[in-house]
Amino acid sequence: MAFQRVNGLRSIEFGNPGASREKLISLILDGNKRATAGTLEWDYEAENEPIEAVGEQLAVIDNKNRHIATIQATKVEIRKFIDVPDDFALAESEGDVTGDDFRASHFKYWSDLGLPITNETKIVLVYFDLVEDRRDLL
Repeated sequence: MAFQRVNGLRSIEFGNPGASREKLISLILDGNKRATAGTLEWDYEAENEPIEAVGEQLAVIDNKNRHIATIQATKVEIRKFIDVPDDFALAESEGDVTGDDFRASHFKYWSDLGLPITNETKIVLVYFDLVEDRRDLL
């Protein structure tokens, strides 16, 4: 199942619907959040979804399924869970300041979803810039 296309762009959803998504979108729109992570196996391969390409623009979808912002991938890496670096944790801006913090919080998040995360699990790290804040267009 491919993610929906919105205004000609592949869409991206952050966190879970509800307060989690609102918080993450706020961090993006405020200029703090500049990275996101997904599991290669469950977020990409299981969804038959290609990995983002550097330069690709994505439509950020809010809780009402609206195109609230556009981001552009600036760097994309696949790393083992154990190898997620400190700079990524900081760019993700979800309260983690080191790779160890990232591993603790994301292990809990993905485990709560029933995903068996190990040190060897492949994680897709996507760094991005905000290129369009669409709140005024809604």
